[in-house]
Amino acid sequence: MLTETRENLALFIASGAYVGAVPIAPGTFGTLMALPLWWFFNQLPAWLYLFLLLLLILVAFWSAGEAERILHQADSGVIVIDEIVGFLLTTVLISFSWPRFIAAFLLFRFFDIFKPFPVNWCDENLHGGIGVVVDDLVAGIMAYVVLRLLLVMGL
Repeated sequence: MLTETRENLALFIASGAYVGAVPIAPGTFGTLMALPLWWFFNQLPAWLYLFLLLLLILVAFWSAGEAERILHQADSGVIVIDEIVGFLLTTVLISFSWPRFIAAFLLFRFFDIFKPFPVNWCDENLHGGIGVVVDDLVAGIMAYVVLRLLLVMGL
């Protein structure tokens, strides 16, 4: 009973409340799941935003690893918690606006889909829950840097 509850919780979190089960573009829909979290995190003091993001990343490592074990599939498309935390890293401490959301969304999806170095290295060489999540965190960092440059230029 406890094991079943833990597995259901891990799948619920890893799939972004089962958004990852959509048949088309689950990563894109998973990224969209981060939008209300970004809005919520923006209401918080910076230290709490960063603390919650770190906590969510640790939960992502655990839930993605558990989901891989339960689904018997490495980096299953059903797992979208990596997109959620990757996008939240893209938008860390950036105030919300719709133009910023669109830019952040497109930048994160670009780096997540095309996987330039070092995203591709992480994707190919890291395994388990950490491997599922870290390449998206690196994509999020790369998108963050480009987004910050766009903001400096006046976006």
